[in-house]
Amino acid sequence: MSVPRVLSIAGTDPTGGAGMQADLKAIAAHDGYGMGVVTALVAQNTHGVRSVHVPDVGFLREQLDAVSDDVTIDAVKTGMLGTAPVVRVVTDWLREHRPAVVVVDPVMVATSGDRLLDEDASAAMADLLELADLVTPNRDELGVLVELAGSGGGAGGAGVAGGAGGASSASAGSAGSSAASASSSSSLAAAQVVAARWDVLVLAKGGHDDGPTSDDLLVAPDGSVRVFSAPRVATTNTHGTGCSLSSAIATLAARHGDWELAVGVAKQWLTVALRGADALSVGSGAGPIDHGASARAALPTLSYTDVWWADAADVLRETIACAFLVGLRDGTLGAEVFAGYLAQDVHYLRAYERHLAALAGAGGADEGVAADTGVAAAFWASAAQGCADEARDLHHRRLAGTHADDPVHPTCAGYLAHLQAAADTGSAAVLAAAVLPCFRVYAWVGSQLGAAPEGHAFADWITAYGDPGFAAASAEATRLVEELAAAVTPEERGRMARASRRSVEWELAFFRMPTEGVAASGGAPAADGGPAGGGAPAADGGPAGRAARVSR
Repeated sequence: MSVPRVLSIAGTDPTGGAGMQADLKAIAAHDGYGMGVVTALVAQNTHGVRSVHVPDVGFLREQLDAVSDDVTIDAVKTGMLGTAPVVRVVTDWLREHRPAVVVVDPVMVATSGDRLLDEDASAAMADLLELADLVTPNRDELGVLVELAGSGGGAGGAGVAGGAGGASSASAGSAGSSAASASSSSSLAAAQVVAARWDVLVLAKGGHDDGPTSDDLLVAPDGSVRVFSAPRVATTNTHGTGCSLSSAIATLAARHGDWELAVGVAKQWLTVALRGADALSVGSGAGPIDHGASARAALPTLSYTDVWWADAADVLRETIACAFLVGLRDGTLGAEVFAGYLAQDVHYLRAYERHLAALAGAGGADEGVAADTGVAAAFWASAAQGCADEARDLHHRRLAGTHADDPVHPTCAGYLAHLQAAADTGSAAVLAAAVLPCFRVYAWVGSQLGAAPEGHAFADWITAYGDPGFAAASAEATRLVEELAAAVTPEERGRMARASRRSVEWELAFFRMPTEGVAASGGAPAADGGPAGGGAPAADGGPAGRAARVSR
């Protein structure tokens, strides 16, 4: 089977933790395609049920027929049915359209203690259970089913229908004696009564019991039992556990045709979901489990700075293709053009040094932000000193006193105004984000230019771009900015992201400046708080500047 098509027939939960909403999440978490037919509209939250509205049963049948007339159903999971007429409609429909897997979660009592099934409906459940492969009661519901079995409700058991499950029931027999000692004897006895009465597998859940482990009993009609044990999770956020577990089992049973496998995998998944429940912070009562915890743990994670970098991919493509860098790589760039570029870099580095020194003075972080301020301060101080040394070296060695009187180019002025605006926010995180692209863009350009051939006019410069020490400094700057991004509020992180993007755009403008003229030529970023628009946007999100001895 490719993707199991699983139909949930259940009530709703507007807070998303139980009912059909939980069913669909659990189905998706196990690579199933979830469908839903609504039996009841429930006004509830993490504190309990406020009211229940049951739509006309004729409309319920229309929903069921709409699905079965069009879609092949691999599994059905029933949840809250509420009233006897609803139970009868679902039972009649199942007799006509029974899929290979039917899991009945006899939603009678919610985790909050609310009664969710009236007495007439409880009696009508007897006929529905005849069509089930697996029933998944909690402790209270198991007691109700035992009473129902003793009352003689319904016709005789019809056998465990559907291919999935028969073999597992038999194979569980060897575990019988050890299982009995591993769980409550009363739960085991009750489950055996229900399993024998309806010739159905019963999963008696141990979530309400005490002890260091949560033991669920899978009981077959012949009385044999398999115990599924997991460490008990210390949390009060268990809303919707029954709905979620039964839906997960239905999906896995439809895929694998093995009930023991389905229960075991679903139990492991539920344990992880319970461990993540508290972190969700949904509601102030008994909150939901984290249905996505397992999937989230398996996802590759992108750092904030990686996301910012990916967002600037379009600008980076333009950067490496600009005439200045092409001429630098090919050795065709005019010497005077290059000298003019270096003169602007001196202006840039002198101002850039001040921003790095400011970060060093702040310890590389804002007050109240958890960070290794000693390491950060030392890094920024070293980078600031490197800028001062480089500006001095450029002026005296590379330019040999020429271009000393070159005014600040509008593009350079615009970039510096952007950095100053980031500094003026008073946020070390925003300023760090704004200076980071100077590190990252230059390290990246170095990796793209590659090694220069012997005798190349700009071999020393290209070598400096690709210097491993600069690459290491860029990586450290990125790490420090990432720490800041993780520690600040989402709003401030958004300002960091915008500042980072704008700085990357200014880097492109700076490279275009020597060959394409002033900022207005299209190389500079759009105004949006930029140089010509009255203040730059909040900056990027990483420590910036040239690494020591590496200039623009």
